[in-house]
Parts: sequence; structure tokens; C-alpha cells
Amino acid sequence: MRVLIVEDARSIAQSITEFLQLHNYTCDYAHDGVSGLNLARENEYDIFILDISLPHMSGLELCTRLQDIVVNNPGIMFLTARDTLDDKLVGFSKGCDDYLVKPFSLDELKARIDAIYERTHHARSKVLSIDTLTVNLETREVKREGQDIVLTKNCYKILTVLLKNSPAVVSRDTLTHELWADNFPDSDSLKSHIYRLRQEIDKPFAKPLIHTIQGEGFRIAVLL
Repeated sequence: MRVLIVEDARSIAQSITEFLQLHNYTCDYAHDGVSGLNLARENEYDIFILDISLPHMSGLELCTRLQDIVVNNPGIMFLTARDTLDDKLVGFSKGCDDYLVKPFSLDELKARIDAIYERTHHARSKVLSIDTLTVNLETREVKREGQDIVLTKNCYKILTVLLKNSPAVVSRDTLTHELWADNFPDSDSLKSHIYRLRQEIDKPFAKPLIHTIQGEGFRIAVLL
């Protein structure tokens, strides 16, 4: 489990880091909200532990921003000295998963982190994602940059196959078999569906995700 701790009290952050590392967690640390946001953009985390009173950007604003830029359904916990009911209600209204008041027990902190991880990891297993594109396998909702995308049945199937295999290349034969089993249509049918999928997934956005690999097939990936 990878954890980002955003806390301006270095002694508290150090105590949390040392304790969690003893239990085989990987921890990164940021001392202010802006630094925490930058780390979240650069890395993938399972849990965010946020103080509310942070320099440069409050933990409340950071919580909101994280939900806009992070697509892997991470857990978010506030760890703060603000202990009134109103403070807690504001925290939960921003989308946090848990709220722990200082001073706190490290054992309790770990137990809460584990509980959050179990919930978010279970939900994450039902969601496929890459960059800002997400597919919910239960609801069949497709989103990119928060925008709903409506796909045909075949386009949806192609997209899920590509995502499940990302970043590997999926051959044309594999995609054809997924769509039509052994009842292969004419050779242009797959090409037409790929074109339509690109019109929905890539064309409205700045960065293409679906790539043709000549002589091999297709892949979905973020290319630098």
C-alpha cells in the first residue's frame, strides 16, 4: 500500500511514516497542500492522509482537487486537530472517507487506513482506468475528464478488452473473436468500430489514448 502524508508538522509526519513503514507501507511526505497536489499528479497512491490547516492550500481544497485529478479511487483521510461536529461534517462533505482527530493512536490510524483500503480496493477492482479515462464494469459508465461518454455495445467491448490488457498490444484477431466469436464479418467491420471508438474516446480530448500498432493490432496507453 502506498500512502501520501500531507502534514505541516514534520514530527507527526515522521512518526506516522516510521510506524507505517514498520508494517511494510510505502510512504511519501509533503509539508504543504501544493506539494501534496504535485506528488499526487506524479505518483499513484492508495491512501491520502491530509491535515486540514496546511500552508498554501488547505486540506479541504486539496481533498477536492485530488478527486478531480486522481482516477484510481484512492482513500482520503483527514487527520486534524479540528474536532467539532461542524468541522467533521465539512470534512465529509468534501468527500473524505474518514476523519481522525489529533491526538491519536498510531494503532488506530493503521486500523482506519486498512479499513479504507479494503473499501476502496474493492470498488477499484470494478473500475478500469487509464489517465483520465474510467470504465465502471458494474454500471457500464464511461467517463473521460469527468465527461460521460456513450458507446455502442461493440465499442464498449473493444474498450474494455484494450483496458484489461493495457499497455500490451491486442491483436486484430483477438478483438474480432471478442466481438463476433467465430462468425467473423467482413474485414472492414473492426476498422469501423475502432474509428467510432476513437471519435468518442480520443477526438474531443487533447491526448490520444488508442494507438494502432502496424502489423500487430491496437493498444491503449499514455505515450510520452
